[in-house]
Amino acid sequence: MRGLLRFVAGLIVVMVLAATPVYAQGTVPAGHVKTVTGTATIVRDGGATPAKPGAPIYASDTLRTGADGAVGVTLRDDTRVSLGANSEMKVDRYVYAPAEGGLGMVLRFLRGAAVYVSGRMAKLAPDSVRLETPSGIVGVRGTTVAIKVGA
Repeated sequence: MRGLLRFVAGLIVVMVLAATPVYAQGTVPAGHVKTVTGTATIVRDGGATPAKPGAPIYASDTLRTGADGAVGVTLRDDTRVSLGANSEMKVDRYVYAPAEGGLGMVLRFLRGAAVYVSGRMAKLAPDSVRLETPSGIVGVRGTTVAIKVGA
């Protein structure tokens, strides 16, 4: 009986330790806000908060700018994205764990104007980076891209 209790306790400890890295990865920001001018917000979990320099950006966040707004973001792999006035972009997916072979980015540009400057991910695995617009998908091969999405 005592051996069974030790076995169960050991099994629980192993399960908790195995689940910890998965939980920790989910809370790592994709990047952060570098610059803000005028009105810019981060939409997360249905709520909007003003974007401020240093604020974290997570996968599934949406960035929005107002008529007087602009925002610059730096992602963990040194990818840089700048949004102009009346723009909106959703970070659909962001995984940057090159040591574990986890690379993937999907940025969805919904409206407005943006400039994308590729970082390390595009150099390591170009096929893992995708920029989407309502009318097309851009594959990135280590470059700078200007995007304009009309009404």
